[in-house]
Amino acid sequence: MLALFWSAFGVLLALLAFLAGYRVHLRRADLAGSRRPVLDDAAVDRIIEYGEIFIDEDDPLDLDGIDDEERRFWSESWDEPRGEW
Repeated sequence: MLALFWSAFGVLLALLAFLAGYRVHLRRADLAGSRRPVLDDAAVDRIIEYGEIFIDEDDPLDLDGIDDEERRFWSESWDEPRGEW
């Protein structure tokens, strides 16, 4: 009787683990689908034909903000290594 309980418990635990993994897989597929690149075959054909392409992005890059962050990063003082190895 005890062996039957542990067998059923193991099967139930394996089923729960499988369902949890499947749910995570579906959630990741949804997230990856929303961030798919807008570069498709037609866009590649336009690149080949005209040499350039313009894509309307929902969230374009903030180039001024990127420049500010880069300047701030490089203006930070860096700790010099102490002592000798």
